[in-house]
Amino acid sequence: MEQLDTLVQSAAADFAAVSEPAKLEEAKARYLGKEGSLTALLKGLGKLPAEERKAAGVAINAAKEKVEGALQARREALRESALEAQLAAEALDVTLPGRGRGLGGLHPVTRSLERIEQLFRSIGFEVADGPEIETDWHNFTALNTPEKHPARSMHDTFYLLSDDGRVREDVLLRTHTSPVQIRAMLAHVEKYKHLDPMPEIRVICPGRVYRVDSDATHSPMFHQVEGLWVGEGVSFADLKGVVADFLRRFFESDDMKVRFRPSFFPFTEPSAEIDVAFQSGPLEGRWLEIAGCGMVHPNVLRFGGIDPERYTGFAFGMGPDRLTMLRYGIGDLRLFFDGDLRFLSQFK
Repeated sequence: MEQLDTLVQSAAADFAAVSEPAKLEEAKARYLGKEGSLTALLKGLGKLPAEERKAAGVAINAAKEKVEGALQARREALRESALEAQLAAEALDVTLPGRGRGLGGLHPVTRSLERIEQLFRSIGFEVADGPEIETDWHNFTALNTPEKHPARSMHDTFYLLSDDGRVREDVLLRTHTSPVQIRAMLAHVEKYKHLDPMPEIRVICPGRVYRVDSDATHSPMFHQVEGLWVGEGVSFADLKGVVADFLRRFFESDDMKVRFRPSFFPFTEPSAEIDVAFQSGPLEGRWLEIAGCGMVHPNVLRFGGIDPERYTGFAFGMGPDRLTMLRYGIGDLRLFFDGDLRFLSQFK
């Protein structure tokens, strides 16, 4: 019995000296494991005389229960100690103000689109909209783009597939917002066909467009804003005045230089590229192509239901994405569409 009492005291002391659960399990093995002290005493019961065996078994089991009790008590103590340490480390100061939720903001391109719409509304333009899935007629034919024009190639345009997997050459993702101009002219003529002369058409057409391009300055999906002014006596001088005034107001630069460089577009004649040169900043003195423009081609007016012998008009097209890059000094168009909040949060 003295041996058992000593064994229980030794186990309790070993358990109490342990400060980690893993070490406690190692101490347990020395007493209750397969090769433990108490296990060895239980295995030796069979060697005792029959008259001593029962009493010895009762004494060993009683010692075992005491050891197991000490073990469980130490386990609970260690668990409570770990919990107290965790609570202390994760304590909250309830007197601190709440963190709240971060405020979102408009995408930089959305900011530019809203600014463009605001500036053109201020001089009498309306905002027109149209479908992004367009017909070949609205996207090409009505815009004086012949059937064999390179823009109709699948290398430049996203065509849709029919149910049997074949390419539908009559339906596509619009490559520009010019189809909205055709729709606007047709709707305007239908609305005012009883009036003579017909009221002027002044619209801008913002929206998403799609082309097979992808690099630092091109994206398969991008934005475009086109403008259209049709009426009696509308001239290239009106075009130059409207576009130059818009660019100076958009970039808030009265001394910005604007030039119109002869070019070619199938839907305008004559046509021009619009270049700008800033007078300060990192792009000072450098000419940058910013948009295309021209007088609406007579064939396009006819497709829009308008008599080109009586009415004239001008049209222009520019990329809000590129305008945004210039306004905020952004060098890679792909940043707009990566969805990286570290970049976008700068524009809150």
